[in-house]
Amino acid sequence: MRYSVFAAVWLLAMLGPPAALAGPVEAACNRSDRPGANRALCRCIDAVAQQTLTHYEQGRAALFFTDPDEAQRVRMSRSATDNAFWGRYRAFGETAERSCTR
Repeated sequence: MRYSVFAAVWLLAMLGPPAALAGPVEAACNRSDRPGANRALCRCIDAVAQQTLTHYEQGRAALFFTDPDEAQRVRMSRSATDNAFWGRYRAFGETAERSCTR
């Protein structure tokens, strides 16, 4: 009985939707209509985001996929917080570009 429960849980974990495990950047990337976006690329970009941005910043960056005007607003902001985030976001973008394009 114990083994059948374990097997069922393992099977559900293996067959469950991979999007449930996706970070906010990967999920936003997969939902976007950007040309060239595919699961592998979005997964790579998300991996870079997880290494370079805090969880909060990842959510903020994910918003840029659906609201590009927000990216422009942050970039043009005079807020020290926005400027610091924009610097980290640019570094993330440069790293993702180097790591995820072949």
